[in-house]
Amino acid sequence: MQVESSSTNIGSRYQETLKYLLSQLPMYQRIGQAAYKADLQNTVDLCEALGNPQNDFRSVHIAGTNGKGSVAHMLASVLQESGLKVGLYTSPHYKDFRERVRINGAMIPEAAVVAFVDRYKSDFESIEPSFFEMTVGLAFEHFKNEKVDIAILETGMGGRLDSTNVVTPLLSIITNIGLDHTQFLGDTLEKIAMEKAGIMKANVPVLIGERQPEIAGTLKTMAENIGAPLHYAESPALGIHAGYQVKNEKTTINAVELLKDMGFAISDRDLRNGLQYFAANTDFVGRWQLLSSNPTTICDAGHNEEGIKEVLKLIESGSQEQLHFVFGTVNDKDIENILRLLPRSAIYYFCKADIPRALDERDLKEKAEKFHLKGDCYSSVKEALKFAQMNAGINDLVLVGGSSFVVAEVV
Repeated sequence: MQVESSSTNIGSRYQETLKYLLSQLPMYQRIGQAAYKADLQNTVDLCEALGNPQNDFRSVHIAGTNGKGSVAHMLASVLQESGLKVGLYTSPHYKDFRERVRINGAMIPEAAVVAFVDRYKSDFESIEPSFFEMTVGLAFEHFKNEKVDIAILETGMGGRLDSTNVVTPLLSIITNIGLDHTQFLGDTLEKIAMEKAGIMKANVPVLIGERQPEIAGTLKTMAENIGAPLHYAESPALGIHAGYQVKNEKTTINAVELLKDMGFAISDRDLRNGLQYFAANTDFVGRWQLLSSNPTTICDAGHNEEGIKEVLKLIESGSQEQLHFVFGTVNDKDIENILRLLPRSAIYYFCKADIPRALDERDLKEKAEKFHLKGDCYSSVKEALKFAQMNAGINDLVLVGGSSFVVAEVV
């Protein structure tokens, strides 16, 4: 790919390109349901315009309600440790759009983003792809051009209709199924399972991270109907991680075993190092991440019932005297079940992330008070965090969470 050499020129061109990506195209993260598309035709058309790059590299495809991002980063790290050139596609990004597309931890260069949009802008105007569809196309082309050995692809919220679901991977992974994005995916675990399991492909092994009796029959039937060998993550974790990451570690270990059966040379040392250093290898952020000390300040992007429950387990296992919770969410989520879970003894700092889709902090406080959660309103995440840290004692815990968009402003 020919790209401009001037870093200054590329920097300004990149900012223009990024504005085009973020502002002129529908984007679920910004506007919610209006950006949702109920078929894959745009992605199919876009991939054809690109020359179907998704067929030129091997991949692992990961879906699930919780844990898919962690498993994607862990698996990418293990494969990197084994000496492979590994593409990693994830969402959302926290600070930099280019976080979504990485190779061996390195973000896609600004020049590559600019060149992609320049080359295919006329195709975009005729196809009218969404932000997510366009970004998937960018990732596929980058991985093809850079000749990755394998790419780890994380779905967005779904599976069957997710833009990544045009690949035929070596392995499909479904981490777990929970109630989230019910307005799109269905209001029962079974309906959501059917959407997530839409990434299953004929003759492609599928690994299920958690055995959930309510949906085991649904997953088994779907796998049998298309001839996908079904596996559950049964091998134990190595004890490298704690809390909810134990489940993700276990899923990654079982994925590695299946890849080894396919001929991948991954040593025990590669596995252990990949798991232990996965955050450093892949620049993984946002999950139970220490931001600062005195007072201890942690962020976590858990934003649905299952994710919040796991975060609360970690809080309960700690020794803090008082919890100060910097909390914000989005305006199209049914948060009553989440508010019902939150500890009444915490002091809350209700805030609004800097996106149009964020729930107004005053509305959030009003909803929270119905569940006897007490605190004040702040117009920004950073202001809320500043006051939480000012008010917290040295033995207290400050937690920032409720939404990945809230976390994005502090990592």
